[in-house]
Amino acid sequence: MERFNYFVKDSKGVSHKGLIEAVNSKQAAVILHERGFTIIRIAPEAKGFTLPFFGGVGVGPIAQFTRQLATMITSGLPLIDSLVVLQKQTENTRLQEIIREITEDVQGGGTFASALSKHPGIFSVAYINIIKAGEASGTLDQVLLKLSDTLEKEREFQGAIKGAMVYPAIIISGMLAVGTMIMIFVVPKLTTVYKDMNISLPLPTLILMAVSDFLVRFWWLVIIAIVGGMIALRRYRKTPSGALAIDSLLLKIPVIGKLNRETSLTEFTRTLGSLVGAGVPILEALRIGGDAATNAVHRTAIGKVIDMVEKGAPLSKALSSEATFPPIIPQMVSVGEETGKMADVLEKVSRFFEIEVEQMTKNLTTALEPIIMIILGVMVALLMISIILPIYSLTSAF
Repeated sequence: MERFNYFVKDSKGVSHKGLIEAVNSKQAAVILHERGFTIIRIAPEAKGFTLPFFGGVGVGPIAQFTRQLATMITSGLPLIDSLVVLQKQTENTRLQEIIREITEDVQGGGTFASALSKHPGIFSVAYINIIKAGEASGTLDQVLLKLSDTLEKEREFQGAIKGAMVYPAIIISGMLAVGTMIMIFVVPKLTTVYKDMNISLPLPTLILMAVSDFLVRFWWLVIIAIVGGMIALRRYRKTPSGALAIDSLLLKIPVIGKLNRETSLTEFTRTLGSLVGAGVPILEALRIGGDAATNAVHRTAIGKVIDMVEKGAPLSKALSSEATFPPIIPQMVSVGEETGKMADVLEKVSRFFEIEVEQMTKNLTTALEPIIMIILGVMVALLMISIILPIYSLTSAF
């Protein structure tokens, strides 16, 4: 997803400007048109350079900021006073500057939501819309408490997934590094020895020598191919057709595909539940919740769901018409429609998928350890066979 600066006019001729997230400028224009705006200008957001770990603000600081703000407002402290206190207490220098700008905007007569919307790289569209709904309904304190709970769950969820992937990533990186060093520094020396022996080499050894020779001569080409391939793949994935093709293929990969699907549905149902609970209209909530889905297949399906709901179909029926959504989602949404507790139901659904992802991540990590050891053993065995076979052939000749 990319961000675009837009300048539009509403049905009354009032000008509006801001930032919007979309796959490309065409999708941004469609979203703004659906919201009833006349588009004057859309341009990609100008991106400045920020150092990793210094210029950005993660989920953790935002969750802490939201929790502290909710506590202060619930205690009866005015919004501006709460922001002033938080600006002084916040240790993150980037967030401290953002809070200062937000405070100045609110003191100038702007709403809290409009002040937050000026920092789309920090506060998501869902976050801003939930705050907007809370201000409109006079329940900002309750909305902030609910939002802080959601952000803390999201932080725990993301932390669990990243933490589970650290060990396999380190092992795989180590394997690749050691294998590359052997192919570049060790095998060439053995190749020289074998050539001096003037003996017939077995096929595994010839393959090993050919790969090593290619890496030594054309290491720069390998690096260019890897980096260029990654850049091309990343650019292709930013296009609607590319994202759909890659994510469709990703869903078909055993284990990884299911993990990706459950993660995407967790983000969608959690965001949708938070928006509905805050009082955001269902169509707007679906649009924002759809953007939160991490898989393009789900985002495309949600677009079709929105079309059906706009035509008067119940949300549960619209969801059940898309095979990409498991039956539990339309079934639980139907319960929410009947009981009038849609937000609670969606929260339970998101928690269900979250538990599934956590369990799958643990199982995957546990299963990867022996798999990695087996692969490592096979690689070592092939390497040793390729190196020892010529020596064995030489000794057998005498």
